[in-house]
Amino acid sequence: MARPMDDDRKILIVEDDAAIARLMQMHIEAVGHAARCCADGNKAIELLQEEPWKLVVLDRMLPGADGMRVLRFIRRTSREEMIPVLMVTALGQTAERVQGLNEGADDYLAKPFEPEELVARVQALLRRSTPVENERLSAGGIEVNPDAYEIVIQGCSITLRPLEYRLLQLLMKKPGKTRSRDYLLDHVWGRDNFVEPRTVDVTVKRLRKALKKCGVGDSVETIRGMGYRFNPAGNKKTLA
Repeated sequence: MARPMDDDRKILIVEDDAAIARLMQMHIEAVGHAARCCADGNKAIELLQEEPWKLVVLDRMLPGADGMRVLRFIRRTSREEMIPVLMVTALGQTAERVQGLNEGADDYLAKPFEPEELVARVQALLRRSTPVENERLSAGGIEVNPDAYEIVIQGCSITLRPLEYRLLQLLMKKPGKTRSRDYLLDHVWGRDNFVEPRTVDVTVKRLRKALKKCGVGDSVETIRGMGYRFNPAGNKKTLA
C-alpha cells in the first residue's frame, strides 16, 4: 500500500457510516493521497473553515447539517469555493443527481459503489482541478486569465471554478464553432470521464449564471440537437 504523500492539503471524507468511511480512506490513501474522515455535517463545516482541503467526498445524508447544506457552505465560502466535491449517496435518482450538480457538486457517485470507481472519480476530479494551460484569450469583450481561473469584462472580474473555466476557455478558442456534448466531455472532463452528458448542460447553466453577473450570460449559446458555442456577438448589445 502506498504511503500518503506529504501534502498540506488533504481529502476530506464526510460519511457517517464508519465502515464505508474507513473503506474510502483506505483506498484513497492507497493511491497516495492523505485523507481524513468526518461523520457529521456540522463538524465538516468546522473543518472546512479550519484547514485547507484539496477535495471533499461528501455523503448526502448526514447527521447535523446534511450534505446539501455542507455543499452550499462550500460554494458560498470564498476560500473553499474552488474545492472539487464528489457527492456520494444512496439516492441515485436523476433528479437527486441534477440537484446536487446544480448546487455545485462536480461529480456524483451512487451507493453501492466499487472502491475502484471511487478512486477513479477522485483522481479524475483532482486532474481537472489542476491549473489549465497558460493561455490568455480574449473574445467578445471577455478576457480570461488562466493563472487565477479569472475572467474580466470591462472591469468586472469573476473567478470561475475549474470545470466552468475549462469549458469557457475551450469554447472561446473557436468562437462561433458548435461543440457537441461528447466533444466537451472528452476535452473538458477528459476521455476517462465517468460523468453523463447531462452534466455538460448543468455546467453550462452554472457558467452562464456566473457570466450573467457581468452581463455576458448570452455569450454561450445552445444549438438545439447539436451542442454549445461561444458567440462574441451575443455580448455586443450589453457591452455597447
